[in-house]
Amino acid sequence: MPDKVKVAPRPKARNKPKASTQDQTPDLRQQICQVVAMIPRGKVASYGQIARLVGFPGHARYVGTTLRQLPKRSKLPWYRVVNSSLKIAQRGGGEARQKRLLEAEGVTFIGARIASAHHWDADAV
Repeated sequence: MPDKVKVAPRPKARNKPKASTQDQTPDLRQQICQVVAMIPRGKVASYGQIARLVGFPGHARYVGTTLRQLPKRSKLPWYRVVNSSLKIAQRGGGEARQKRLLEAEGVTFIGARIASAHHWDADAV
């Protein structure tokens, strides 16, 4: 008879807020949208920065999920949110559009990275 195989426990989902916040999800999404709307023209913020500003550090992926679920014609400047390396996140198709929208606002790139002068300092608001 073969030995029993131990199965490792499943890792916790990283793109959802903690269970204690499940009832607050619509409010959390609204807060994320409010913070994204505050990012000034010509500046960018990271997904993690937005998560920290709404009180959920460590939930950068949830911010990305929330922005990805916006209606197509949303006026929210979703394109001003980038990854922690100040690069446009690879999403499978919208990267060129995001770069064009940022460049139209005067954001400059050094290779694939956004010049650090364009990083939004939310603490200065």
